[in-house]
Amino acid sequence: MRHGKSFFFVGIGGSGMMPLAMILAGRGASVAGSDRGLDQGRVPTKFDDLRARGVALFPQDGSGIVSAEQIVIASAAIEASVPDMVTAERLGCERITRAAMLASLFNASSLPIGIAGTSGKSTVTGMIGWILYACGRDPTVMNGAVMKNFAGPDAPFASALVGAGDAFVSEVDESDGSIAGYAPRIAVLNNVSLDHKALDELRILFADFIGKAETAIVNIDNDDAAALAAALPRRRVTTFAVNRDADFCARDVVERPFGVDFALVVGGNPAVPVTLQVPGRHNVSNALAAIAAAVASGVPLAEAVAAIGGFVGLRRRFDLVGEAGGVAVIDDFGHNPDKIAATLDTLHAFPGRLLLLFQPHGYGPLKVMGEALVATFVERMRDGDLLVLPDPVYHGGTVSREVTSADITARVAALGRDARHVADRAEAAALLVAEAKVGDRIVVMGARDDSLSALAAGMVDALRAR
Repeated sequence: MRHGKSFFFVGIGGSGMMPLAMILAGRGASVAGSDRGLDQGRVPTKFDDLRARGVALFPQDGSGIVSAEQIVIASAAIEASVPDMVTAERLGCERITRAAMLASLFNASSLPIGIAGTSGKSTVTGMIGWILYACGRDPTVMNGAVMKNFAGPDAPFASALVGAGDAFVSEVDESDGSIAGYAPRIAVLNNVSLDHKALDELRILFADFIGKAETAIVNIDNDDAAALAAALPRRRVTTFAVNRDADFCARDVVERPFGVDFALVVGGNPAVPVTLQVPGRHNVSNALAAIAAAVASGVPLAEAVAAIGGFVGLRRRFDLVGEAGGVAVIDDFGHNPDKIAATLDTLHAFPGRLLLLFQPHGYGPLKVMGEALVATFVERMRDGDLLVLPDPVYHGGTVSREVTSADITARVAALGRDARHVADRAEAAALLVAEAKVGDRIVVMGARDDSLSALAAGMVDALRAR
């Protein structure tokens, strides 16, 4: 960190920007910022949390940037025409991307632990962070989601933890290629699948990432990830799997509605029982990754297993918001095919119809993932399930709208599933509340929009009021 410098975050409320600002502020830096969401009055509790941490907030009108000494950190969503950026250019402020700032902190740490992959990054990051914290290692953790274990009245948006220990645990992002800037000692690769980039490009990025590490922890249930692991010297790879033999294996998986149990087998040692407070086979895989990473960092296996049983999950990751009139409402971050499939598979392990509200996280992702999203909904939905798509997230700026929510629902419906486009999100939510019957599960899915949690809570209230 550059001591004595002042940092200004443009788009400070973003899921990747806020925890980075928290870490810098927690380490004593002078931090300020602006955000469209602040100006628009969205999710005020988020900005109250930042203020409570000593972060000064300004309108996104250029008024917060007053000196050439300020270092300006901008999110990817910020255009050069935004007044803050215009002012920074006029004053000659140093500018740095969020990813470059995070990478500099990460690479400077004694024990950088990076978590990569198309899906599961935030959960594995939270799991590793909790294990290290519970085992007295006092880690710093950079997450893209609120970690329930660290959240409370005084820290409602705990997407970061600032510790004095050696470990810096962070999810790393492949969507913009910035993963190339990280140099992990321990690298976790959950999976390789379609999201923001083509698979060929992802394979190159992930291969380079795990190739830098002293220890690469790789999910060999995923064929692409297994192929990347096979290209490394065996002594530098620790494998994990639920469905195959690996260094860290799960056996005898028993799912519960909001948890899962399994037997952990490490090498030729006797099986160790593991109980998780988060559901689904995908979380068994996440737990294997986290336990393996903790062990690689020096935590005894028995301590890691005991600690992970206390992990209570992330906000917006299969988050039970409430239940009313026999209908459960779940808030979930599912926004790409793998994440959506994992959520639907977890829910379909138990009886009950699914009423899905999926808000796409942008027109660009719809264009890239459209075919795969359609296939996922068609394959994973069951007779009686209902899918409703409002229009994608849009917070301003220029954007190409080649593929829309209406396009996706039309294709899903043409292939035999009940899918409807309701442009207005509030109207989409009201439709599902009106349709819901005893035993149904309503699932709110999407990314890049913290107000989805408030929407889900409002649906619980609406169900109670029926």
